[in-house]
Amino acid sequence: MKTQKKIIVIGAGPAGLTAAAKLAEGGCEVTVFEAGKTVGGLARSFELWNQIVDCGPHRFFSNDKIVNDFFKEVVGDDFILINRLTRIYYRKKFYFYPLKAMNVLINIGPIGVIASMWSYVRQRMNPIRNPKTFEDWVVSRFGRKLYNTFFKNYSEKLWGIPCSRIDADWAAQRIKNFSLLEAVKAAIIPDTSGKHKTLVDRFAYPKHGTGMIYQKIKTNIENAGGIVLLNAPVEKVLVENGTAKGIVLKSGETILCDEVISTMPLTLMVKGLNAVPENVKQACDKLFFRNTILVYLEVDATDLFPDQWIYVHNPDVIHGRITNFRNWSPELYGDKKTSILCLEYWCFDEDEIWMKDENYFHELGENELLKTGLIKQEHKVLNCHIEKLRRCYPVYETGYATNVEVIKLHLDTIKNLRVIGRYGAFKYNNQDHSMLMGLLAAKEILQGTHEKLWDINTDSDYHEEGDILNSK
Repeated sequence: MKTQKKIIVIGAGPAGLTAAAKLAEGGCEVTVFEAGKTVGGLARSFELWNQIVDCGPHRFFSNDKIVNDFFKEVVGDDFILINRLTRIYYRKKFYFYPLKAMNVLINIGPIGVIASMWSYVRQRMNPIRNPKTFEDWVVSRFGRKLYNTFFKNYSEKLWGIPCSRIDADWAAQRIKNFSLLEAVKAAIIPDTSGKHKTLVDRFAYPKHGTGMIYQKIKTNIENAGGIVLLNAPVEKVLVENGTAKGIVLKSGETILCDEVISTMPLTLMVKGLNAVPENVKQACDKLFFRNTILVYLEVDATDLFPDQWIYVHNPDVIHGRITNFRNWSPELYGDKKTSILCLEYWCFDEDEIWMKDENYFHELGENELLKTGLIKQEHKVLNCHIEKLRRCYPVYETGYATNVEVIKLHLDTIKNLRVIGRYGAFKYNNQDHSMLMGLLAAKEILQGTHEKLWDINTDSDYHEEGDILNSK
């Protein structure tokens, strides 16, 4: 049934654009307000040195049929399936990820394997009951030796706080279904079942960058009569008598509507509302985000290393992940004979590194690549470009869920306001989770259902298994 509701969507990332597309398709009058100069949010792509790059590595996969159907509806056949290769770099050695037993054995040696297994067995005999922190959860499940090797350094780089302060929810969402014994078994005994490869092995990727998805969605919205406004930052959501009535732009303009879908950072949106209770403000103050600095380096070589991306666990370098865009789609680089690498640095606003300029990161990035051995002295770094992204990662500090619940209970009292996406719902979503939130938010408005949006990406649905898109 068609509806002429006027809907405002704040933010043109995966969640917001997906919701807007379905609402426009359903007959709503939809306007998307995006603060930035392009669509896609963290999943956008852009041209750099006559090549195409993403904001770090973004592969597409989902275990939800409606998300896969939406992807295929938007992208069609304009994607490729990539044979995945990702590794962990730790103390001058590379470990395949997901882990492979023989590779681990060679890298840490028989004594290291025995020590790791003894640590694992001893910990399993004395598990930590009801672990509340990431450290306790992982140590209890895998032993301290494996925790120190494969979890501690990277997690603390990413979050900027000790693992003893990271909530166990992070482990529950990301590694709950990982079994050490099953991993060892899978690595030693080859799969001869003839089944389709899983997402461990291959993933879908749009030929012209992940941002291509969102450019296509924007076009679909506009073709359906919707509007996507760029460089249009929102100041706050208007609420009157317990109902969302519209928005106020940074320019001061007020725009009224029937429903608001917000993907702007949860804490900023809530603190901008009228008459927010003190306990809700305090809950917002206890939640915080992590920033990302993306350092793009163009190197005069085409065969630096074969991985799509590498997790850098080494504590003697600051960056935490490296993407090599040469190893994704050939359409990204065309006839260029160089490679673009992207190094990721994570920080808070108050950290000194957040204020550093391009020259600093050019030198730092090149030196750290040389230290890891991923480039050699004979390689020349031709260009450097940096992108600074605020509030990329909602930090799962212990107790964060209690504060989110306080905010949720307050928002539940406001009619016609939905919060979705990584920023909007304070969830560490992949793009498929955010798409799912958008699809279900649109369904709620169009069909009057209740889809439990807050429950998306709360458990063990992640992430290393499931059939790849079977459309080629």
